[in-house]
Amino acid sequence: MSALIIIPARYASSRYPGKPLAELTLPDGKRASLIQMSWEAAQSVTGLAGAYVATDDERIAAHCKGFGAQVIMTSETCLNGTERCADGLAKAGLDADIIVNLQGDAPLTPPWFVEALIEAMQSDPAIMVATPVLRCDMQTYSHFVEDRRAGRVGGTTAVFDAHGDALYFSKEVVPWLDPAKLEGAPPVYHHIGVYAYRPEALAAYETMPQGKLEALEGLEQLRFLEHGYKVRCVEVEARGRVFWELNNPEDVPRIEHALREMA
Repeated sequence: MSALIIIPARYASSRYPGKPLAELTLPDGKRASLIQMSWEAAQSVTGLAGAYVATDDERIAAHCKGFGAQVIMTSETCLNGTERCADGLAKAGLDADIIVNLQGDAPLTPPWFVEALIEAMQSDPAIMVATPVLRCDMQTYSHFVEDRRAGRVGGTTAVFDAHGDALYFSKEVVPWLDPAKLEGAPPVYHHIGVYAYRPEALAAYETMPQGKLEALEGLEQLRFLEHGYKVRCVEVEARGRVFWELNNPEDVPRIEHALREMA
């Protein structure tokens, strides 16, 4: 089965305008944009038919072409990354058995997170949509709780059934835990902002009206759940790597610290 990556990127973000072009300091002292780092993360995934940045912004497009990325210009009306992937796939006339949406704000995404999704879908044709989940360690769980107490939107959490199919995704920390009863790693799963779709699921997504929960939470994957599509949560392992998404300007030091630890 062929697989390709599309990295959706938009300039107009209410929480962090211009986020794809935000620069981070690398361990060697050089600077690189968030979208460039995400593009480079995509290049480390094995077995791909290709990787593309999908955007409606000429500033992002010019920047990406400058470091050698293939760019697809998409509609300004796309509401989220999944819609942008669907629009980009159609506009570029691309063909693949599996399309991976690698978010442009997650440069720390290890290649094996993406490879696990592709492998799961290759082994089970019934999976229409898949996304990785990572059990939180205490540090990540503490960051989530700290963000919520401070009124910041942090990482997304996921709960799923015994088969691994998602029950819900939330920007709140779910399930709720009694801190006094915590022993070892908390049973909270960090939802990693990567999705793999069958082409027919991606095409169907564009025809579905936005759901109420999707609008309230601001989580695109909830549209699938609200319209009866199963989303398989594929548990992945950190393998010693720190993972953190860039949701707010306050996350920049966290990611730069993680990069230094990985160096």
